[in-house]
Amino acid sequence: MVEISLEGKIVITGNIRTETGLSIGGATVGLDIGGVDNPVIKNAEGKPYIPGSSLKGKMRSLLEKANGLATDDKRIWVVPNEISIHMCNEPECVVCNIFGRTTRKEPYSSPGGGAIKIEKENVTPTRLIVRDAVLSEDSVKKLRGLKTDLEFTEVKWENVIDRITSAATPRQMERVPEGAEFKFGMIYNVFTESDKSNLREVFKALELLEHDYLGGSGSRGYGKVKFEDVNVYWNSKADYENGDVDTETKTSINGEYKTPASIVKNFEAIKEKIK
Repeated sequence: MVEISLEGKIVITGNIRTETGLSIGGATVGLDIGGVDNPVIKNAEGKPYIPGSSLKGKMRSLLEKANGLATDDKRIWVVPNEISIHMCNEPECVVCNIFGRTTRKEPYSSPGGGAIKIEKENVTPTRLIVRDAVLSEDSVKKLRGLKTDLEFTEVKWENVIDRITSAATPRQMERVPEGAEFKFGMIYNVFTESDKSNLREVFKALELLEHDYLGGSGSRGYGKVKFEDVNVYWNSKADYENGDVDTETKTSINGEYKTPASIVKNFEAIKEKIK
């Protein structure tokens, strides 16, 4: 087992801007007259937000595919016959090291039917923590001023067409409108020297997500997002001992490179500042 000793934490902040309507589903508590069929998730104030689990899950899925780890022999069931993710015994696996690797008494089964046993010595904690992304104050004011169907969201009518009879079944989809901005935050723990290099994969995942979609109905045009004004801060172990961890007073280590693509392209220069 690799010795786990915290060297420091990377703090990542920025904006997520919706370029098309965004639909991340929430629970339907009851059926109201005039209510929508597919509501979006909202917080206690009734404002839509992007759950950290949705963002992190999409990032992991895209990295697994990009690194050739989405095949049946390299995945395990986390919900039997429904949901599978990559997990392996390779100590240097980028995906397992970023998102963590766990084990249990019985071997996991793979979608292909084989057994995958995660050895105890390969268990490792997650490096990446993803916070819920909240609607920015500017967007709260902007959305309240729009003539949308609901206070912060729009309702889009769609039809499900039967491929044989051509019968149409209408449905209502609630969406966060194009142009809304969410404030996101992530923490990346650095335990080993290789973690510094693996950080590049986090921004690669954001880069891939910009050319994919977030939430539901992506193949129908929903969920196109852009990551903007990204700032990356390094808090070393010594900084935590000295209380020098306020990102409001620190200088970001990514400088002028404020997008995932520019950070990936100039990553080696940025990594040199993680000391």
